[in-house]
Amino acid sequence: MNYIIKDADGNITNPCIKASAEFMEANFEHYEEWPVPVIEAQPELEARQWRDTELQRTDIAATVSDYPNAETILTYRQALRDWPSTEDFPDTKPALGS
Repeated sequence: MNYIIKDADGNITNPCIKASAEFMEANFEHYEEWPVPVIEAQPELEARQWRDTELQRTDIAATVSDYPNAETILTYRQALRDWPSTEDFPDTKPALGS
């Protein structure tokens, strides 16, 4: 567990210590359990970050005229750009070559 250690006046002296309840009881007079913050999933943000990475990864195909499979990659890039406005967003990612 994580704990906050306080002095006799209730001021925090150590914002976080990881220890057992037995250790805390044996060594500290003033402390309280520190709850681990829950980070909520942000699927839309994560999907946009993935999409931006894919666009960066395929940038070269948009700039080199004789890049292998350029047409397939350009179609994929368009699907990536359109994806946030589709009903599939953020659940179904576009796939290269589909």
